[in-house]
Amino acid sequence: MPAEGPPGDVVTTQAADDRVETGARILVVDDHEDNIEVLRLRLESWGYRTDAVQDGAAALRVVEQSPPDLILLDVMMPEISGIEVARRVKANRSLPFIPIIMQTALDSTEAKVEGLEAGADDYITKPIDFAELKARLRSMLRIKRLQEALEERERELLEVNERLRHMSQTDGLTGLDNRRHLNDRLEEMFQHAQRLVEPFSCVMCDLDHFKSVNDTYGHQVGDEVLKQFSSILKDEAREIDRVGRYGGEEFMLLLPGTVLDAGVTFAERVRKRIEGHTFSFPGGSLTRTASFGVAGWPHPKIQACDSLVRAADDALYVAKEMGRNRVVRFDGHDFNAHLATRDGADARSSAEDRPSVPEHGASLSG
Repeated sequence: MPAEGPPGDVVTTQAADDRVETGARILVVDDHEDNIEVLRLRLESWGYRTDAVQDGAAALRVVEQSPPDLILLDVMMPEISGIEVARRVKANRSLPFIPIIMQTALDSTEAKVEGLEAGADDYITKPIDFAELKARLRSMLRIKRLQEALEERERELLEVNERLRHMSQTDGLTGLDNRRHLNDRLEEMFQHAQRLVEPFSCVMCDLDHFKSVNDTYGHQVGDEVLKQFSSILKDEAREIDRVGRYGGEEFMLLLPGTVLDAGVTFAERVRKRIEGHTFSFPGGSLTRTASFGVAGWPHPKIQACDSLVRAADDALYVAKEMGRNRVVRFDGHDFNAHLATRDGADARSSAEDRPSVPEHGASLSG
């Protein structure tokens, strides 16, 4: 025979259950006042708090206004039966889990099945055996505690998962989308634009001479400048736009439903705001400008989302080469003129560096 545990363990567990159940609020629903009074006296002697009503409509009002911990519900009542009260309580998704113990003089299997199918959690027959009632109350309240604990753990798990999801998609410094999440959203938004044949623009931008901020003031000030810069970008963007940190001091904005001209106008507005902004930090302040490259779809040179980003980045690079603090449109006049000038200069430099070729028949020295 297995050894029994020490009696003290049973007493301790019982006492813990009693402490948890003490103060539980029970709603008694019965159309006979005498029954209510008897039940109230017994329940309160066990340490429960009680509310009581004599019809189903009143019971539903009490449950909605102040949900009890348990409902002791008579089946046979005028107007709204206990069966219907149970059905409505269990169908109300805004309510917490409330155990329902049906009390009835009908001891038939059919009556019990009807009540259980309506949502009742347990049954007790009249005349009530109070020892049995006490046991059933304790059992239902224990189930309620377990249900609440399970729901709390589920809420905590959902919160943890949400925090992890947010961390995986967010840049830790600025709170904007990180590069990986930007690329995911870019793919989705570009495919959406192609499917609906809607325009889509991409803006690449970064702060001019940002390295000198870190070199002169330190990385903490540099971080503060980046946070203020990102706040301006977020403030200027629409709710449907995506704003993210692409890397270092470079940022990307995705503008769905935006034609290229409108993307350039947007970038110019942001550029002017940055130009007029004073970046403040503990112990000082500074000003900086920003450069922008803008590309858009549809465009004959842009067939996929990666070529859209590359086009915007090329335009940003040209903006830097042209002197910074400007907006350059991919494949626009300034963009193409600058590339032509640069290619011409590169060609001349290459010709000057190339060794001269002696005329035909002349001898090569040394």
